[in-house]
Amino acid sequence: MSEVLPTLHDLARAAGVSAMTVSRVLRGEPRVAAKTRERILALAEGMGYRPDPDLARLMQRVRSRKAVRIRAVIAVIREWVPDDDLLSPSYQYVPLKPIRERAHGHGYEVEEFWLGRDGLTPERLGKILHARGIEAVIVSPQSSRLLCAEIDYAPFASVAFGYAMREPALHMCAGNMTLGIQTAAEGLSARGYRRIGVAVTKWIVDRSQFGYSGGLFHFQQSVMPEDRVPLLLLPHNRIERGFADFAGWMEEHHPDAVVSFDTHVPGWLERLGLRVPEDIGFVVHDWTPAMEGYAGIYQRRDHLAAAAVDLVVTQLSQHERGVPTVPRQIMIPPQWVPGASVRSR
Repeated sequence: MSEVLPTLHDLARAAGVSAMTVSRVLRGEPRVAAKTRERILALAEGMGYRPDPDLARLMQRVRSRKAVRIRAVIAVIREWVPDDDLLSPSYQYVPLKPIRERAHGHGYEVEEFWLGRDGLTPERLGKILHARGIEAVIVSPQSSRLLCAEIDYAPFASVAFGYAMREPALHMCAGNMTLGIQTAAEGLSARGYRRIGVAVTKWIVDRSQFGYSGGLFHFQQSVMPEDRVPLLLLPHNRIERGFADFAGWMEEHHPDAVVSFDTHVPGWLERLGLRVPEDIGFVVHDWTPAMEGYAGIYQRRDHLAAAAVDLVVTQLSQHERGVPTVPRQIMIPPQWVPGASVRSR
């Protein structure tokens, strides 16, 4: 004979409160007196109460729909610091369109806010979001000054793109560039390239939490020491200032394939008298569908956008706010894209 477990209504009758009060206590909502909460939790344990998982999922859907009507906007926070040179076409960020498409699927609108533009400070932005009743933010760090790190995240469900903002440590979505560099190197090796070099900026390496350098180091353990080309960190975020360093690196190490920016670097190779792909293979480190004709590492930012929206909506539904004790990190595996800038297999 199976055991008959008490229901939520049994627990409510025993506690002398409404079923809604019991439900709020079990969900961890703060709108219940401390003594009542303690009494209900003690009764639940003593009576052996266990929630019905099917009913819990149904009620979660109902509550989330109600929450959407109240918290209808997700804020996307970006940074406008032109003298950082990180707003140039050399740098790619998660565009608004896939964020908005995923948010609409959850019933949310999306609005973009630019810290640093028109005098928008972190403190002023916090007040604007509070006045608008916006409780969900997705943060896209786009400057080395990291104005977004100065926001008080206590009132918000929040997610950041990439590892650039280490403090405060929010939940995060990023591309797995350790895997991306390894996959690109394997694709190049399969096409006969032996000396594979990577040339990016320190900002790019930091934003990937050393994914570029880590992926390159791991791959180089599988090749002969004489075929290992050291990572080139271009000296400035403004890519066009790096030609002299790039030319010196090329002359000293003679890579036969280069993973780097789609801007400036192809022109540098031409200035050095090298033809792509006849003399050297070229791979875009951050490929997008607009770069047809180049081989590249596709970081699939549409999936990054979806993961970030899903994560922030989950926090809202679970009443989670503020900087998490243990940040959750979602990593999207990049994809190797063959192209005419490398020779065929």
